[in-house]
Amino acid sequence: MSRVLIVVDVQNDFCPGGALAVPDGDAVVPVINALARRFDNVVLTQDWHPGRHISFASSHPGKAPFDVIDLPYGPQVLWPDHCIQATRGAAFHASLDLPQAQVIVRKGFRASVDSYSGFMEADRVTPTGLGAYVQERGLTEAFVVGLATDFCVAWTAMDARRLGLAVTVVEDACRGIDAPTVPGGTLAKAWADMAAAGVARISSSQV
Repeated sequence: MSRVLIVVDVQNDFCPGGALAVPDGDAVVPVINALARRFDNVVLTQDWHPGRHISFASSHPGKAPFDVIDLPYGPQVLWPDHCIQATRGAAFHASLDLPQAQVIVRKGFRASVDSYSGFMEADRVTPTGLGAYVQERGLTEAFVVGLATDFCVAWTAMDARRLGLAVTVVEDACRGIDAPTVPGGTLAKAWADMAAAGVARISSSQV
């Protein structure tokens, strides 16, 4: 009962055909469905942007997706418009089957700041409320899955570690973007950052 499965952003816009499709993103769905049956506690996060969000390249004339700009809270990768509130793209993948999920945490709904992590917005001072939920429920071990490994999954996992949880990312229940915004790509950097933070890395068969 002290374990929680955190399912990050398994939404249409991050799956094939979506506005910000993660390669092979829909392949995580059956893995997550099977994995979730082993957990009493399941939480979902959901990207939930207003139109003209500050993270959209379309909000910055002359900029293109995957450009990086400096904002008051730090560097920001610019994205195609995605997961706009109440659109099909923002909806969870239709085959995601998690009836036991207890909480949906919406993030990125403030127009002026992005939010990769399920725990903390990108300004690093505004909590989403997930941390308080986890602590009040007495949850001490988090397994993190979903999309995309190198952004929302990684940020969620590392913030869970900062809260003192034991954290494991289930590799075959995730897929990455691997954006060319850092040398060697964002996926390798994310795995290195997570390892340095004490995040474990396993396959679903090991859970």
